Amino acid sequence: MSSNFEPAGNWPAMSLAEAHARLTAPGAPFETETRVIRGIPTTVWKNAPPTLRDLFQATQAFGERTFVVYEDERVTYAGFRRAALHVAQALVRDGVRPGDRVAVAMRNLPEWPVAFYGALLTGAIVTPLNAWWSGAELEYGLVDSGSRVAIVDAERLDRLAAHLPNCTALERVYVSRAGSLGGEAKVVPLESVTGPSATWATLPELPLPDVDIAPENDATIFYTSGTTGKPKGALGTHRNATSVAVAGLFSPLRNLLRRGEPIPSPDPAAPQKAVLLSVPFFHVTGCMAVLNSALATGGKIVLMHRWDALRALELIERERCTTAGGVPTIAWQLLEHPERGRFDLSSLESISYGGAPASPELVRRIGETVPQSAPGIGWGMTETSATFTSHSAEEYVLRPDSSGPALPIGEMKVVDGRGRALPAGEAGELMVRGANVVRGYWNKPEATAQTFADGWLRTGDIARLDEDGYLYIVDRMKDMLIRGGENIYCIEVESTLYEHPAVMDAALVGIPHRMLGEEPGAVVSLKPGLHATEAELRGFVAQRLAAFKVPVRIIVLPDLLPRNANGKILKSNLRKLFGPDT
Repeated sequence: MSSNFEPAGNWPAMSLAEAHARLTAPGAPFETETRVIRGIPTTVWKNAPPTLRDLFQATQAFGERTFVVYEDERVTYAGFRRAALHVAQALVRDGVRPGDRVAVAMRNLPEWPVAFYGALLTGAIVTPLNAWWSGAELEYGLVDSGSRVAIVDAERLDRLAAHLPNCTALERVYVSRAGSLGGEAKVVPLESVTGPSATWATLPELPLPDVDIAPENDATIFYTSGTTGKPKGALGTHRNATSVAVAGLFSPLRNLLRRGEPIPSPDPAAPQKAVLLSVPFFHVTGCMAVLNSALATGGKIVLMHRWDALRALELIERERCTTAGGVPTIAWQLLEHPERGRFDLSSLESISYGGAPASPELVRRIGETVPQSAPGIGWGMTETSATFTSHSAEEYVLRPDSSGPALPIGEMKVVDGRGRALPAGEAGELMVRGANVVRGYWNKPEATAQTFADGWLRTGDIARLDEDGYLYIVDRMKDMLIRGGENIYCIEVESTLYEHPAVMDAALVGIPHRMLGEEPGAVVSLKPGLHATEAELRGFVAQRLAAFKVPVRIIVLPDLLPRNANGKILKSNLRKLFGPDT
């Protein structure tokens, strides 16, 4: 079975540069213009909603369409809007003013987008907190942000209960889906404001809060993953968010042009798109690239409370999902699940992922298994509000080891250790700037100064750019191993392990060594029903890479490798598997 996206003989009918020029020209769907933002001329989408409030207002057009599906609950766009406006007015009554911080800490529930937008409509800076965090970590986020109000679910309240006295700025806690709340006066049920989700559509429609919100106003604080040190709060603006919200259609339209096909006119009667959300809302991918993009297009979001591959296959069939993915491991699990064949996946139009290295083998497997579904990948960070590069269909099939070119509102360069730009093909640190790059870190001027300069963001990724502007991530700077003076880029060894037909998940870490400094060690998990020994895997790598890059040990785990909420493998956990220094 071959993919529908194998490039035809006449592909491409148009160069990448010409396709970008066509799509961004005056009157085109993605027309751009230059705005001076914080003293720096910046390319922006001319017709994007100026603020997230404008994006929210535009959803009036979608009325009774389904917005969110959660188990057997269904929320329409009208119900979502009314519930969010009730939250907004409650927050205003609580004294929330523009610039105040409102934290949201809950798993993927229909209440999450209601809380997020309810707070935004007051002019507050919404601070999504990682629902996987412990009570102490949640306390850190609340104290660091100085949040006045928190909107949480019952499990987060349980974790926070003993820490609330330390959150001195916190004046009110709204709790969703809780039973008894005890005697804490400032803790109240969210349902006292909105009622249960089944009744949201019957709520009276309240007016928007009367506040001024501008594109460059601060809108969000998303905390970085914190794999090392304390998490930093990336402070994003309304323009940062809306720049990503409308970008989801750019790559598919570029593909049409490069295929030699015309751009279709918008069709309000077209079937609704549906995305299976398998990553958290509190991550920029879930919020910026999925939630806000759905609001921009009237799409349906099918929520998963926690990831389960079998349940995901059931939901794709039941809800006729057109998009699925998240991180590469999720895509692998869908494709390799032993019961996949009994589900109808014909609705899938794309399987997209990011947040972690992906093997070129994954592109081939998508083509074999769901040939009607375009493979897609992108690169981005918390600090870029999610998507910065975008890559799918034929482009991706031809360059399966690339993360694609930057969106036209972004710039990339690769620099050496002195900050000098390097020519195409040479590896160095990736720096980016653009309309979706946040303006700094919350209350951390030193970290901001170290990471941001003249609008450019130092990403900490080692990368190269080819002559056409396609990005190739080589490694994370801090994850590169140095074995006796020889540099080993983790992603190169990991990609080689991914080529083995039995490997599902792979990570390379440094094993301390007294003489060499460190040696490479790998941890892998295998696909269901397949087998591989350590010796076999080491031999597989040895046939393909230099001897100094071959892992000295490979540990095979029975389960997927541990990840944080952003989908990044927790290498600090894996290093402990190799025991004390040798």
